[in-house]
Amino acid sequence: MTMDQRVHDHPGVPAGEHAHGAVVRVLHALADPTRLSIVHLLAEAPRRVVELTGALGLAQSTVSAHLATLRSAGLVVASPEGRATRYALADPELDDLLGAAERVVARAIEREEAHP
Repeated sequence: MTMDQRVHDHPGVPAGEHAHGAVVRVLHALADPTRLSIVHLLAEAPRRVVELTGALGLAQSTVSAHLATLRSAGLVVASPEGRATRYALADPELDDLLGAAERVVARAIEREEAHP
């Protein structure tokens, strides 16, 4: 049995192009509180791993593993900087995506509180 994937077009995306598999990969990469925190930090400014570990209070290996997940999903880019690497968001719209998700969650909580 095949699933009926009815879709509509979105501004800025070529008509008829719905890369659901790629969207799932991106959303899966974001489905972790630590990775969301990393994205928020990188939305403020590009950072090195040592800066991220200090801000998050996590081990370097943990932060590096999360960065690898974000990089493999195409959400973060790395630039060599001397002996270190500076990480940045690959697309500034990622911060807009998180903002939209947070607004959706806030409205859902408001609805739940209004109609328990």
